[in-house]
Amino acid sequence: MPVAQPPWPECRTIAGFAGAAWAVRILLRDAVVTKPLSIDPGRMTPTERRASASLATIFAARMLGLFLVLPVFALEAARYPGGDDPAKIGLAMGIYGLTQGILQIPFGLASDRFGRKRVIILGLLVFAAGSFVAAGAADLTWLIVGRSLQGAGAVSAAVTALLADQTRDGVRTKAMAIVGASIGLTFALSLVAAPLVAARIGLGGLFLVTGLLALACIAVVVWWAPPEPLQHKNMPRGKLSEVLSHGGLVRLDVGVFVLHAVQLAMWVSIPALIVQAGLPKAQHWHIYLPAVLGSFLVMGATLFPLERRGYLRAVFLGSVAIVLLVQIGLLGVAGHPGVGVLGLLLFVFFCGFNVLEASQPSMVSRIAPSHARGAALGVYNTLQSLGFFAGGAVGGWIAKNVGAQGLFATCAGLMLLWLVVAWPMKAPRSERSAQEVLADEAQAT
Repeated sequence: MPVAQPPWPECRTIAGFAGAAWAVRILLRDAVVTKPLSIDPGRMTPTERRASASLATIFAARMLGLFLVLPVFALEAARYPGGDDPAKIGLAMGIYGLTQGILQIPFGLASDRFGRKRVIILGLLVFAAGSFVAAGAADLTWLIVGRSLQGAGAVSAAVTALLADQTRDGVRTKAMAIVGASIGLTFALSLVAAPLVAARIGLGGLFLVTGLLALACIAVVVWWAPPEPLQHKNMPRGKLSEVLSHGGLVRLDVGVFVLHAVQLAMWVSIPALIVQAGLPKAQHWHIYLPAVLGSFLVMGATLFPLERRGYLRAVFLGSVAIVLLVQIGLLGVAGHPGVGVLGLLLFVFFCGFNVLEASQPSMVSRIAPSHARGAALGVYNTLQSLGFFAGGAVGGWIAKNVGAQGLFATCAGLMLLWLVVAWPMKAPRSERSAQEVLADEAQAT
C-alpha cells in the first residue's frame, strides 16, 4: 500500500537546515569564553577555537566535494566510454578508499617527522590533482586514475593529529565532534544538492568543484589554522611498533574497522528496504536528513556533559550497544519494513554512530604517545578505510547470497564482538590543564 508522501518537501529542507544550525550551536556554545579558563577548564581557549573551526572547515570542504559526487556517480559514470561495465564502475568508486587505506599510515608517520602542515598541504595538492584528472577524464579508465589520485591525498590522519596537538584532553572530544558535525552536515547538504548541481554541470564539473575546494583548503591551512606547537619539533620520531603493540590503541582500531564495515554494509540493503516500505528513491533524504540532524542534537546534549562528569567509558560502551540493538531491530523488520520504523531505527543508529565517531579519534590521540600521534591516527584511519572496503565488498556478497536478514544478523554479530573487545577499556586521563595552555599561548604571543 503506497505511503503518503511528506508534504511540502521544501519546508522540510528549510527546517532540516535550521536544525543543522541549532546542532552546530550546541556543539560550539561552550567554545565561547565567558569565564576565565582557570574557573572552567572545559571551555576552549581562543587557539583551540581557531584550530577546531579551521580544521573542521578543511574536512568539510574536502568531504563536500566527495559527497557531491557519490549520490550521482554510478549513473553519470555509465555515460563514459567503458561505462557499461558495472565492475569498472564499482572499481572507480572503491579505489579511492583503497588508496586512502594504503597511504594513511605513511602520511601519518611523515607528519610526525616533517610536520603536520607540510604533509597536509602535500596531500591536498595530490587530492586536487586527482580531482582535475577526473574532471577531464575522457573515459572510465581515466576516471579510475583520477579517483585513485584523490585517495592518494590521504591527509585525514595528519589533520586529526594537528587538531589533537592544538587542543587539550578536556576539550578534544568536543573539537573532534565539531569536525564530525561539519562532515555530517556536508553529507546532508550533498543529498539535497548533488542531483541539482550534477544536472547543470555534470560529473566532470563536480570533480572540478572538488579540486577547487581542495585548493581553498590549502589557503585555510596556511593562513587560518594556528601554527604547529613548538615542542612538536623537538619530539622523538614515532615508531609504528609503538602503536601496533599498544593494547588500548589496538582495541580502538578494531572498533573503527567494525563500525565502518557495519555502516557501509547496512547501506547495501537500507535503500531497498525504504523503497519496499513505499518511499521513492528521490525522497529518501526525507528520512536521512532528519535522522542525521536530530542525532547531532542528541550528541551535543549528552556526550560532552557526561564526559566532563567522568562517564566517557559508559557513554562509549552504551553507544556500541545502541548500534548493536539497531542491527537487531533491522533484522526484525527486514521482512516487512515500515517508513516510520526505519526512520526511527536510523535516528537511533546515528545517535550511537556520531558519539563513537567523535569519541574514538579523540581517545586515540589522548592515549597515543605524543611523538607517535600521527602514526597512531594513521593506523586508525587505515582501519577505517579498510572497514569501508570490507563492508561494501563482504556486505554485498552476504546480501546477494543470504539476504537482508543475514546481512543484519552478521552486523549484529560484529557489533557484539566489538562490545566484548571494548569492555575492558579505560577512559583516558587528562594531561594538561587549562592554566598550562593559557601560559603556553601567552608565551607564544
